[in-house]
Amino acid sequence: MTSRRLDLAAAGFSEGGRYERARPGYGADAVDALCGHLGIGPGVRVLDLAAGTGKLTRELVDRGADVVAVEPVAGMRDQLVAALPAVRVLTGAAESLPLEDGEVEVITVAQAFHWFDGPRAIGEIHRVLRPGGRLGLLWNVMDLSVAWVATIHEIIHRHRGASPWYAGHGWSSAFAGSRAFGDLAHEAFRNAQPMDMEGLLDRVSSISFIGTLPPQARRDVLDDVAAAVVREGVPDRDGRFAFPYVTDIFWCARLDAEGGDAAPA
Repeated sequence: MTSRRLDLAAAGFSEGGRYERARPGYGADAVDALCGHLGIGPGVRVLDLAAGTGKLTRELVDRGADVVAVEPVAGMRDQLVAALPAVRVLTGAAESLPLEDGEVEVITVAQAFHWFDGPRAIGEIHRVLRPGGRLGLLWNVMDLSVAWVATIHEIIHRHRGASPWYAGHGWSSAFAGSRAFGDLAHEAFRNAQPMDMEGLLDRVSSISFIGTLPPQARRDVLDDVAAAVVREGVPDRDGRFAFPYVTDIFWCARLDAEGGDAAPA
């Protein structure tokens, strides 16, 4: 990350407990597909980069991978260490990784690549991957095909400002014509997060640029979100509902010095 983006992330994600509590995990179908494409299995050396509170990290550990996690934000890192004390957790950023050349076979990045300085991060990712290594990217994104979700998204994004965002895929320009990695492949999966109104407002507050709003402005956003959900009749009689997401996964192979694909088929 640039220093500006690191400052934004450190401020917006300082409450790691809220992020862990409020954000959805990843469905088994999406994780299994990503692990299949990347060749992740027992004993495979994986770097989970910008690992956050470990929502993907624990899935990789459960599948037998030998995982090292890197996370720049202290509030997130504390949650990760508490949840996965057996995992090696390092402080660091994508643009300056605290690993040796060729130290890992696979790198995963969940919910974070859009925060990176793409070209610098790609250079570092290429450096620490072994020849034949693979890179996987993963995002849970709000399902905007659902009308009430699109309304909430619009309310939230009035306040985004300069914060980076996944939508629009501006992050992918770093891969265009790259001699470090092959073409990105993509699959999408449905995901849903059970919640109530309190959980929804916690989820919205966990967004970096909402969490750092002045208190009254943040309260106004949360009031608008709650009103929209009630107006659309979303909660059931017990006040419960499912928040729909699309989980996008991307993967590509590290290219060797001659520009060929050295990764296994």
